[in-house]
Amino acid sequence: MVHDLRGGELMGNLLSLTTFFPLLGAAILALFLRGDDEAAQANAKWVALATTAATFIISLFILFGFDPSNTDFQFVEEYDWLLGMSYRMGVDGISVLFVMLTTFLMPLVIASCWTVTHRVKEYMIAFLVLETLMLGVFMALDLVLFYLFFEGGLIPMFLIIGIWGGKERIYASFKFFLYTFLGSVLMLVAMVAMFAQAGTTCIAACPEDVVPLLEYTFAAETFPLLGIQIVGGLQTLLWLAFFASFAVKMPMWPVHTWLPDAHVQAPTAGSVVLAAILLKMGGYGFLRFSLPMFPVGTEVMAPLVLWLSAIAIVYTSLVALVQADMKKLIAYSSVAHMGFVTMGIFAVNQQGVDGAIFQMISHGFISGALFLCVGVIYDRMHTREIDAYGGLVNRMPAYAAIFMLFTMANVGLPGTSGFVGEFLTLMGVFQVNTWIAAVAATGVILSAGYALWLYRRVVMGDLIKESLKSITDMDRRERAIFAPLIVMTILLGVYPALITDIIGPSVENLVAGVETAQAEWQPVARVAEAAADLSE
Repeated sequence: MVHDLRGGELMGNLLSLTTFFPLLGAAILALFLRGDDEAAQANAKWVALATTAATFIISLFILFGFDPSNTDFQFVEEYDWLLGMSYRMGVDGISVLFVMLTTFLMPLVIASCWTVTHRVKEYMIAFLVLETLMLGVFMALDLVLFYLFFEGGLIPMFLIIGIWGGKERIYASFKFFLYTFLGSVLMLVAMVAMFAQAGTTCIAACPEDVVPLLEYTFAAETFPLLGIQIVGGLQTLLWLAFFASFAVKMPMWPVHTWLPDAHVQAPTAGSVVLAAILLKMGGYGFLRFSLPMFPVGTEVMAPLVLWLSAIAIVYTSLVALVQADMKKLIAYSSVAHMGFVTMGIFAVNQQGVDGAIFQMISHGFISGALFLCVGVIYDRMHTREIDAYGGLVNRMPAYAAIFMLFTMANVGLPGTSGFVGEFLTLMGVFQVNTWIAAVAATGVILSAGYALWLYRRVVMGDLIKESLKSITDMDRRERAIFAPLIVMTILLGVYPALITDIIGPSVENLVAGVETAQAEWQPVARVAEAAADLSE
């Protein structure tokens, strides 16, 4: 059952308008902007900023028109394509917030690019195209459409790192591309198998004569949701194929090694998008595909994922403690925080999944702000080495205050959004396995260690280094970029219902569906075991 909130032709195509509007700005830049002088560079930045701001305003109509109490997909758009594939877009309580996170952050990302002077037009076009592809991932209701958006996002990010990155940018960009692309090849194979078995690539919102993958009726001789026969454990194999793609994208330990290299070499804006939005595609994929489509595979593999997540939290936190590069430290911190996300998702209960989604949204604001903090001083000193700084509070009091706020949020200080996500996640995991929750809880202590260590060495103390004695505090543009991030970090910390009220009904529906499918599968599994015993 699909809930469609169409209110005229414009509202009926609101998702497509939001998704593809950034391409309009990219086309204007590509077709009409000429030259590379200072005026042309300024025009490119203003066009990109206006486009992303307009996209955010358009997306507000989605948020204001969204009905959280309805767990069906809303604002649905359906257009037939070919061979059982179609163009289908829609949002539910899980995906709508990722759409808003993307449109909210992109104007801030563009505003942070004001100091870029190399091939500015192409730089802006890459980010506008990337925004369209990221939005498409969170709205697609067809497997093929999702895959096109999911993989398409690799190209502009590959170019952003490879052209505008640091000294080792070529190595980092190819490593990023190959890791994420190879992981997704298995997902493509799984999608082909699903299409062969189910006869459709439709996730939901299908025509009446087509059975959507998320609404497939359970039968004793078939897997739930897909209509795939039990023989051979095919559902678990499909789960593993999707897991390979989403685990790399998160990234999960031990397939995380591409992320620190990508972050260190990427320009500041690229690091913000990578940490705040692109990593969330992996978590979103688990919620949209792994849990509802493969509930049996989820039940079989969940203990492994929970332990991998706990190990990731502890291991990457320890690695962060010994980093000499600020970006690399924050990159390992992101891997640790994504460990909380995967733990919450595969706890498969209300608190765990609520916490995972909240953590992803919160991490988008906090990690984006931390990379912007690094960018502020990198623009002035052109180094990210921690030892190159110290005593910045004496020259940059505003910067020191803002950096402190987001350091505390990253640690999970109560009153900030970082606390809510970690607390809910640990509550959910504790209900499943107390040992895993205990191991993961040590990550909270370790995060305080590396975050405060970084802050003390960069900001506190006497201003001794001669190179820092002329450094200037943040200007108005930089403070304006941080203002919305500060508001959201504190607002969600003191009033988390802004998030939980929207995601709650959809998460409850998701968890109930997975638990029901797993419970119905258990008798089938026992019958199969009994039959095997009799045959022996």
